[in-house]
Amino acid sequence: MSGVRESAGAEVAVAVRTPAWLGEGPTWDGARGLLIWVDILNSRVHTYDPSDGARTVMATEQHVGAAKPRAGGGLVVNLRDGVGLYGPDGGFSWLHREVVPGRRGNDAAVAPDGALWAGSMTYAERAGGGDLKRLTGDGAAVTVLPEVTVSNGIGWSPDGSLMYYNDTPTRRIDVFDVPAAEGSSGADVSGRRTFAEIEEGAGYPDGLTVDADGCVWVALWDGAAVRRYTPDGRLDRTVGLPVPRPTACAFGGPGLRDLYVTTASAGADPTAHPLAGSLLVLPGAGQGLPQAAFAG
Repeated sequence: MSGVRESAGAEVAVAVRTPAWLGEGPTWDGARGLLIWVDILNSRVHTYDPSDGARTVMATEQHVGAAKPRAGGGLVVNLRDGVGLYGPDGGFSWLHREVVPGRRGNDAAVAPDGALWAGSMTYAERAGGGDLKRLTGDGAAVTVLPEVTVSNGIGWSPDGSLMYYNDTPTRRIDVFDVPAAEGSSGADVSGRRTFAEIEEGAGYPDGLTVDADGCVWVALWDGAAVRRYTPDGRLDRTVGLPVPRPTACAFGGPGLRDLYVTTASAGADPTAHPLAGSLLVLPGAGQGLPQAAFAG
């Protein structure tokens, strides 16, 4: 495609070499200076401090689709049977428990207003078997999108007026209008439309993030790349990766200039792709936006 920058290899580094089965959901915790991500099917929450390479790994009792920092410390986690809270002392409690056999939590994101948007999917990836909910700090939950298949990347434009969303099998990045806060429930997004489509053979849109210029970066599952789309939906950059299944991306590090990419070793040949499952980083890839902590 004319005007698209294609790049690979030299600008991609390994932040943490690990064979995560299904690494997902990178999030920069600005208060602690840490990158948080999960290994969904191994029920692990990881942290990484790029200043000294220090790492932690925490086991969860259930498969964990996402982990995000809380405003008062600790984590909010999107688990198999709902959304839970870990306090600063490590104690656990349920915020919203909703047991649906065969279903689990998947990607999640914290909106500028501090609400958690948490997606789900069935283990069998049954069409329409998942949903997208908005949860506030008191545990109130509203289903915004019912009958999605693989609920994935969620992000907001710099001014908060747009929300981007991926239901991965559709091959689309969709965009919604977000109403002004006054008089809004926070869940009444509208005007769903296609922002960008991923062509056949280029992979599937998984996790995404929005940078300070309003560009949308998306990881392409089975596409071995991340892409950046301009605010008008034009593809302007593709970065090839040394793994077939990148899952999500987020800016972090000093000044939010480095793009971290989680990956999966599931389905990858370890001989051909020894870095599959690792946390990758594209130093100086752009300028990220500060991410809100969950207000609960």
